[in-house]
Amino acid sequence: MNVAGYLQEVAKEMRKVTWPTQKELISNTVVTIVATLVISLFIFGADRVISTVLEVIYG
Repeated sequence: MNVAGYLQEVAKEMRKVTWPTQKELISNTVVTIVATLVISLFIFGADRVISTVLEVIYG
C-alpha cells in the first residue's frame, strides 16, 4: 500500500468515528481531573505516612 492509499483509508475510517458531544466531553474531562486529584492525594498521603514511619524507625 502506498502513502496515498494509506491516507485515503485513514480518511475513510475517520468518517466512521463517533465523536463525543460537548456535554460528554466536559463530563468525561471533569471525571478524569477529579480521579487524578483523588489518586494524587492518596499517593501523597501514603508517601507522607511511609516517610514518617521510616523516620521514626531509623531516627
